[in-house]
Amino acid sequence: AVSVRATAKEIIATDKSPAALGPYNQAVKVGNTVYVSGQIGLTPAMEFAGETIEEQTEQVMKNLGEVLAAAGATYADVVKTTIMIADMDDFKTVNGIYGSRFPENAPARATLAAKTLPLGALVEIDAVAII
Repeated sequence: AVSVRATAKEIIATDKSPAALGPYNQAVKVGNTVYVSGQIGLTPAMEFAGETIEEQTEQVMKNLGEVLAAAGATYADVVKTTIMIADMDDFKTVNGIYGSRFPENAPARATLAAKTLPLGALVEIDAVAII
């Protein structure tokens, strides 16, 4: 059997979202699929947008939007997300802010409680988009 690599991966980066905290990229695009790394509530200046779940979730969604835009995508192109929450009591709040970005045809999603998130974040969300 002959194996041919159909497409190469393209690294997506923007200074409108915080830089990666480790050996990963903000997003990777392969063909028409964009894989966005988990975003936490850091501003591009690498400071938390605030201490509340509302402030951090709003920043997470802003960061996701900026990385998607850098890849030529929008929230409407997102087909799958994963939400990790430090305290499941915050689910309703996170769900409301998250849901405002997906008013129709929301993506598939998994939501889970995480004992600890990077830098003590309250929420982290990743995404997969098709463009």
